[in-house]
Amino acid sequence: MAVRTPDPEPEPDDGIGAFGDAQPPAPDANPGWLSEFELEEARRRLPMLYVEAIPVRTDGSGQVTEIGILLRSTPLGEITRTIVSGRVRFGETIRDALFRHVENDLGPMAFPLLPPQPLPFTVAEYFPIPGVSAYHDDRQHAVSLAFVVPVTGTCEPRQDALEVTWFSPEAAASDAVAAEMEGGRGTLIRLALANLGLLR
Repeated sequence: MAVRTPDPEPEPDDGIGAFGDAQPPAPDANPGWLSEFELEEARRRLPMLYVEAIPVRTDGSGQVTEIGILLRSTPLGEITRTIVSGRVRFGETIRDALFRHVENDLGPMAFPLLPPQPLPFTVAEYFPIPGVSAYHDDRQHAVSLAFVVPVTGTCEPRQDALEVTWFSPEAAASDAVAAEMEGGRGTLIRLALANLGLLR
């Protein structure tokens, strides 16, 4: 099964319709925008920078009680599980990219709690050749900064996400959930849980 780093359609403020059938915006509207051709060319020659977020819910003492994992449909019609993910735009801060992708995937009422200077719990490298690392993306070499992001609001998935499922830390670390995750993200979930001191 071909797996990819999620690459949702641009938001309406990018000048692209929800179905991706409009033309890219004029260069002055978003100078960091790449056409599909330019993006393919860049992917063949450069590692792409991504941010990934594992949404969590915490109790009153700050202990993580639930891990949010997205259920999504791929362009091939397959149903898989994944996490919040997307590219960093030219000129965009890591914090802004993280906030944008959390809002894109979980909705504007998710209310993520991001510190002024977010620090990733790991850096994941996705390769188009399986077996080079634990992570795989058949389109490209991608470098991803992975974050744990507490959310306090209501999550209503958008883009190609069908729903967000909230798992206990034990369930999120299970082999059954890892088998449903695309691109090796089950390993990323376990690394996040280990970083939080929740992997037993």
